[in-house]
Amino acid sequence: MPTNKQQRLAAQRRLQRQLEKRAELARKRRRNLLVVVTVVAVVLVAGAVALVAGLGGDDDPSAQAAASSSSSAATEATAAPAVTNADGTVTCTYAPDTSGNPSLTDVGTPPDPASTPASGTVGLLMSTDQGDIPLTLDRAEAPCAAASFAYLASVQFFDGSPCHREVNQPTFGVLQCGDPTGSGSGGPSYKFAEEVTPETTYPRGTIAMANSGTPGSTGSQFFLCFVDTQLPPDYTAVGTVDEAGLAVLDTIAAAGNDGSFEPSPGGGAPNTPVTITSMTVVA
Repeated sequence: MPTNKQQRLAAQRRLQRQLEKRAELARKRRRNLLVVVTVVAVVLVAGAVALVAGLGGDDDPSAQAAASSSSSAATEATAAPAVTNADGTVTCTYAPDTSGNPSLTDVGTPPDPASTPASGTVGLLMSTDQGDIPLTLDRAEAPCAAASFAYLASVQFFDGSPCHREVNQPTFGVLQCGDPTGSGSGGPSYKFAEEVTPETTYPRGTIAMANSGTPGSTGSQFFLCFVDTQLPPDYTAVGTVDEAGLAVLDTIAAAGNDGSFEPSPGGGAPNTPVTITSMTVVA
C-alpha cells in the first residue's frame, strides 16, 4: 500500500501532466487563432482591392473584354500629367480613349487645355430626382479634372444619366455617377491623368473621379463620399459637396442598394433610383 509521501508524489505528477496538457492546448489555440486572423486579413485585403478596382469605368464585362482586346491600341494615347505654365495656369492632356469601348460618347474635349485655370473654384448644381446636390470644384487641387467636369456639365453630358452604383459600408460610402449609359462602362471619348498626391484622402463630402484602375484613365465618372471613405490615393479629389447635398446623399444611402455588384467590386444600384436631371455651372 502506497505511503502518504508516495500518494503526494503521484498526485503532483498527475497535476503536472494536467498543467502540461493545458499549456499545450493553449498553445494550439493561439496557433489556430493566428492562422484564422491571417486568413481573415488576406480576405479583407483582397476585398478592399476588389472594391477599389470597382470604382473604375469598366464594370461591364463586355467593356472589359473590349479593353483587353485593344490594350495595344490603348497604349498609343497617353494621358500625360498636367504641366504648370509660367503664368500659373496648367497644360492638361486630354488623350483620345482608343480602347474601342462602345459605351463612350464623343463630346469633344475641354477648350484651351494648354491654359487651364489652376486657382479658384467652380460651382455646379447637380439636380437629381431625389433633390439638389450643390458641388464645388477646386481648380487649385485638380485643375484638369475641374476643367473637364465643368466642360462636360456645360455640354449637358450628365443630363438624364442615372447614378449606377451605391456602396454603403462603415469606411466606404459613396454614390457613383457620371456614366450616361448607366452601365458603369460609359464615359467621354477622352481620358486624362489622375491629380493625386500620397496625402490624398476621401473624407465625407469629397467629390472624387473614378478610373479603371490604370494610370491616366480618368474620364467622367465620379463618386460622392457620404462617409469618411478609406481608399488608396489613386482617385482625383476634385471638390466637395455642401451640407444640403450631403443631406440628400444620406437619404439615398439610408435606403441601401440591391447588392448587384457584390461580392466584387461592392455595393449595387441604389434601392432609391437616382437620376441626374441636369448638371449646370452656377459660378
